[in-house]
Amino acid sequence: MKTEFGFRELPHTADWELEVWAPDLATLLEQAARGMYTLSGMRLLAGSPQERSIALHAADAEGLLVNFLTELLWVEQEEGLGFDDFAITVEDQINLRAELRGSAIANLDKEIKAVTYHNLAVETTSQGLRVNIVFDV
Repeated sequence: MKTEFGFRELPHTADWELEVWAPDLATLLEQAARGMYTLSGMRLLAGSPQERSIALHAADAEGLLVNFLTELLWVEQEEGLGFDDFAITVEDQINLRAELRGSAIANLDKEIKAVTYHNLAVETTSQGLRVNIVFDV
């Protein structure tokens, strides 16, 4: 049986909104990152791969999601790096370890300023988890 996961952009009046779904929190975080990069039109340079290790803690799944995406935005803005290979482990819904691989950013259509907590709630469904994320642009 195939597990379903993914993301899609939702209409939003002023900012960008993304719906993300996955069977577990680690996959939800990966799909959220991929969706965020897709919304901004990020394209990576070929060659010269970069690696990063990230360890994060939060009070809940929503905090972990915001902290993870905010860390990726920081690396994007400060170091000009994006990632396309994710190995994420989540323990107790509040501790994250990630090994990321990517490269320098070749192009970014639009910058995302921040990940917001606006109506943010990781929900359990019969298929797994889902969340809507609003990005300040």
